[in-house]
Amino acid sequence: MKRQAHRKFAATRSVLAFALVTGTAWSQQSVFDTGANALVAWGLTIATPIAILLVIGAGAAAAVGKISWGWVIGGLIGIAAIFGSEQIVTWIRGLFGV
Repeated sequence: MKRQAHRKFAATRSVLAFALVTGTAWSQQSVFDTGANALVAWGLTIATPIAILLVIGAGAAAAVGKISWGWVIGGLIGIAAIFGSEQIVTWIRGLFGV
């Protein structure tokens, strides 16, 4: 009798421990989301000074006639797309109801 009670208690304890662990894991943010957000933040940190230097260089080259102003405008649109990608994705998801 004592052995059966011990087994039931052990089984109940393991079920409760499992529920606690899985409940805690489900309530936290995904590891992949955390890593992806960190990667995006790191990429934007690196891309910001590079984009500034490219805009300055392209503007100077267009001002002296080495490249077309169309390239400068295209570069600015590309930079806006890179830095505004999160807002663009949110906007498109809103259009399709996702």
